[in-house]
Amino acid sequence: MIQQMKEELALKYGISSNIIELYNQAIEDIKDKFEALDEIREFNQLKVLNAMQEERISECHFTNSSGYGYGDMGRDSLDKVYARIFNCEAALVRPHFVNGTHALGAALFGNLRPGDTMISVCGKPYDTLHSVIGIDGDERIGSLKEFGVLYKQIELKEDGKPDIQAIKKMIAGDTTIKLVHIQRSTGYGWRRALSINDIKEIVDCVKSIRNNIICFVDNCYGEFIDILEPTDIGADLVAGSLIKNIGGGIAPTGGYIAGTKECVEQSSYRLTVPGIGGECGSTFGVMRSMYQGLFFAPHVAIEALKGAIFCARIMELAGFEVLPRFDEDRSDIIQAIKFNDKEKLIKFCQGIQLGSPIDSFVSCEPWNMPGYADQVIMAAGAFVQGSSIELSADAPIREPYIAYLQGGLTFDHAKIGVLIALNKILNNNQ
Repeated sequence: MIQQMKEELALKYGISSNIIELYNQAIEDIKDKFEALDEIREFNQLKVLNAMQEERISECHFTNSSGYGYGDMGRDSLDKVYARIFNCEAALVRPHFVNGTHALGAALFGNLRPGDTMISVCGKPYDTLHSVIGIDGDERIGSLKEFGVLYKQIELKEDGKPDIQAIKKMIAGDTTIKLVHIQRSTGYGWRRALSINDIKEIVDCVKSIRNNIICFVDNCYGEFIDILEPTDIGADLVAGSLIKNIGGGIAPTGGYIAGTKECVEQSSYRLTVPGIGGECGSTFGVMRSMYQGLFFAPHVAIEALKGAIFCARIMELAGFEVLPRFDEDRSDIIQAIKFNDKEKLIKFCQGIQLGSPIDSFVSCEPWNMPGYADQVIMAAGAFVQGSSIELSADAPIREPYIAYLQGGLTFDHAKIGVLIALNKILNNNQ
């Protein structure tokens, strides 16, 4: 670290010399990991470039439709670009998805019917899907359960890998199973993200028994972390948020669904209504941002991944348990840090907020966030509200008090934010 930077960090944020020593050691330890990441970034950048060129994207696609949005060529062409990137038949990319959970919910409601069974093969899905499925609390709010969709669950094995034998047994014994839900990222769990090979093993298992079962992957936080996406290895359907990896930090809102033509079309009828689907929906002038964000996304996702690796190493050097470790393979941008201490968890998140470009003067606190059973603290000083491809950290306030760091539009900013957060813990910085 150059002397001027050390002095600025010490003067502005009170970062001590012991933190700088940890920084220098962490940087030395992780540098060999980055060459392989740069190759992934370059491959995916070429994939996005080719997709835009093949669809002959032009300035005329940066449309500003209104009303019904009939014939919005920018919207319809972006669907085709996404379908090329995901190597699948169709895609639905819309600013009308309010978050990733909305996109996931549309895919589930669109493709499941009363009497069908969905199974989650990664244990409990992410917290905000519990109300969608009807797992916890009052299902009488239009959940899948209220509509007569059944739910079953298979836990991951102790090593975090899918339990293929349990999946085989459940599918062979239940002819009502229509959809297998696969959560790629860790969510609010203490496990590694599923690799593309893990997902392929699940898909191959399911299809070997009944080919008509839909393999649906929650792809949030996983886009462009590998040279393959789940649809490249046989998944029927994927969904995610545009204010995570694939929006590149530029898309102002939205989500996507991609996969087979039938599955995407059925999903579109739950975004709008049957008979309309994806044919309507004005885009309010956001198409330029959605195209440009997609173009930036391969680079930004890898910057965020580098930030996660740095965070893992420096937090480990500081004595905290992390998952994954800095030298392990990754399939999403999330870094989990276990604090076993409520106050340290809160201070870490507050430190990330302090290191943000937006609302750095705000001190985040736990609150009753819609969709979550526990109080949640979220550090999110972002240009786009709630964007978790921008540097952010959040956590449910429950034991063992695990923080989940994600994002970082640039590696440099991710490093600074983590240093401020660590200093706030170790040096009791107020």
